[in-house]
Amino acid sequence: MDLALLRTFVTVHRAGSFTRAAALLGLSQPAVTSQIRTLERQLGRPLFLRQARGVTPTTIGDELAHRAAPHLDALVEIAESRLDEESGVRTLHLTGPPEFTSLRVLPALTPLVSQGLALRVSFGGNAEEVLEGLAAGHHDLAVATARPRGGLLASTPLCDEEHVLVASPRWAARLGPGALRGKDSVVLEQLPVVEVHESLPFVSRFWAAVFDSPPPAAGTVVAPDLRAVLESAAAGAGLAVLPRYLCEGDLKSGRLVALLDPPVPPLRTYFLVVRTGTLALPHIARAHETLLQAAAGW
Repeated sequence: MDLALLRTFVTVHRAGSFTRAAALLGLSQPAVTSQIRTLERQLGRPLFLRQARGVTPTTIGDELAHRAAPHLDALVEIAESRLDEESGVRTLHLTGPPEFTSLRVLPALTPLVSQGLALRVSFGGNAEEVLEGLAAGHHDLAVATARPRGGLLASTPLCDEEHVLVASPRWAARLGPGALRGKDSVVLEQLPVVEVHESLPFVSRFWAAVFDSPPPAAGTVVAPDLRAVLESAAAGAGLAVLPRYLCEGDLKSGRLVALLDPPVPPLRTYFLVVRTGTLALPHIARAHETLLQAAAGW
C-alpha cells in the first residue's frame, strides 16, 4: 500500500475535511479527493462519509486510522530526527496571547535556542483564532485559553491563571474598606473600567464568578493588550481585572491595590495545543516538554 495514500488518509481523518487536509499537506483538494478514492478502491470499502461540512470516518476508516497513524508518526519522527542532525537548526512557529507568550512562554523556550531551535512567533487574538491558525498549519505550537474539540488538535493543560481585581491606591482609598464584600456591589458604577475589549471579558468573568451578576458598566478605557490595561489602571484610569502573574510586582510595590480577596479566585486555564501527530517531530516535542516543565513553577 502506498504510504503517501496512507499519509493523506490519516491527515483527512484528523482534519475532518478534505479542504483542511489539503492545506496541511500542500496539495489541491481534488488531489486529496483522488488519493482517498484510490485508497478506497484498493481496500474495497468506503473510508469516509461525505457530508455538507467535512467528512466523518466510517468504522473501517476509524480502524485503519488507529492502526496506521502511530506507524506513520514514527516514520515522520525518524525522518525528522535525521533532518535535525543534518541541519542543526529547526524552526518552531509559535502562537498565543501576546502578554502570556511574551512574559512566560518565550523566556522558557529561550534555552532551546542555543540547542539549535529557531523561533517564529505570532500573537493570536482570541482562542478561536489561535486554534484556527494552528489547524490551518500556520503554526506548530499554540498556547490557547480554550480546549479544542475534534481529532485534528491535541491539547494538554499547561497552567491556571488567577485573576485579580485591581485599581490604583487613589481609587482604592476612595472606595473604602469592605466595599466589594456584598452581592450587590456598586463598584463598577463608581469606578471607570479599563479592559482589553468592549465586551469586558475579564471584568465580566470576574463579576460572574464572585458576585454572580453581570458588570453594570461599560469600559472607559479599552486597549487590546493587558500590559496597557495594567499601566492605565496603575495611572489611575480605573479598575481592571488582571492575571496575577502580570500584576504581582505592582501589587507588591503598591502601584496597584487588590480590591478584593475572594475565597476562591477566578481562574483561567491555558492549554498547550499541537496538531495531532506532530509531537513526533523532535523540535516540537522538545518545546512542548520544556513548557510543561516550566509551567510547574508558574
